[in-house]
Amino acid sequence: MSYKKTHGVPALFSFFIPGLGQLVKGQVSKALGVWAALLISAFMSIIGIGILMGMVVWVAQIYDAYNA
Repeated sequence: MSYKKTHGVPALFSFFIPGLGQLVKGQVSKALGVWAALLISAFMSIIGIGILMGMVVWVAQIYDAYNA
C-alpha cells in the first residue's frame, strides 16, 4: 500500500505524532524541520509565546501532511 497517494493517513499520523506524516511520505527534511520547530517552541514556552507557536506549527504540519 502506498501512503504517498493517500492524503488522510499521513495527516492522521501527524495529528498524533507531529512530523510522522511527513516522514511516512518520505519528506525527511520536513519532518526534521517540524521536530526542530517544536523543540524551539518548547524552549520558548518559558516566556509564554512558545505555546502559541507550538500550536501553529502543529496545525501547519497536519495541513502540510494532508496537502503536500
